[in-house]
Amino acid sequence: MLKIGLTGSIGMGKSTAAKLFADTGIPVNDSDAVVHDLYAGEAAPLVNAAFPGTMKDGAVDRHELGRQLALDPAGFKRLEAIVHPLVRKRETEFLERQRAAGADMVLLDIPLLFETGAEARVDVIVVVSTDPQIQRQRVLAREDMTEEKFDMILSRQTPDAEKRRRADYLVDTSHSIATTRERVLEIVADLKTRIAKGDFRNA
Repeated sequence: MLKIGLTGSIGMGKSTAAKLFADTGIPVNDSDAVVHDLYAGEAAPLVNAAFPGTMKDGAVDRHELGRQLALDPAGFKRLEAIVHPLVRKRETEFLERQRAAGADMVLLDIPLLFETGAEARVDVIVVVSTDPQIQRQRVLAREDMTEEKFDMILSRQTPDAEKRRRADYLVDTSHSIATTRERVLEIVADLKTRIAKGDFRNA
C-alpha cells in the first residue's frame, strides 16, 4: 500500500488539494482533523494539565491555548509531546484499516511533515505551494489572524523553498481549482503507473 505524504505551509491550499485527492477515491487521513477531534476529547485534560485554564466544557479552548503559546513559545514542545503520540496512534489505526480494506494507496495529510520527521513514514511526498503574496492574502483574510501570528506560524515551519526542493511532486495552487485538479489527476495517474511498474516494492 503506497503512502503519499501531503504537506505545505499555512495558506498554500493544502486542504483543497487533499479534498481533490479524496475525490479520486484515495483514502485521506487529515492530521489537522485528528487534532481537532483529540482537542474535543482525550487530549483535552492532558493539555489542560500542561496549560492550566485551556479546557472549557471538556474541550481545548484553542484561543486560550494560542494566547498562552504566544506568551511562551517554548510551550510548543510541551504541546507536541502530548499531541503527536496521539496523532501517530490514530494514523496507525487508519493505515491498518485501509490495508485491511485492500487500498492500493492512501494519503497522509501532515502539515508538519518535515518538521516532525514524518517523511520517513511515507513513500512519496507531495508539496502544495503558491506565490508568497497569495499565501499572505489568504492567511490574513482568516478570522483572528494577525501579521504577528502569521509570522510566528511561519517561523515554526520549514521554508517553502526547502519543501519544494524535497518534494517528489509539486502542486501549485496559484491558479484555478480546475488547474489544481488537473495537476492532482496527473500525479495520481503517474503514481498508478509507477505502482504497476513496481517502483515502490517496499510500499
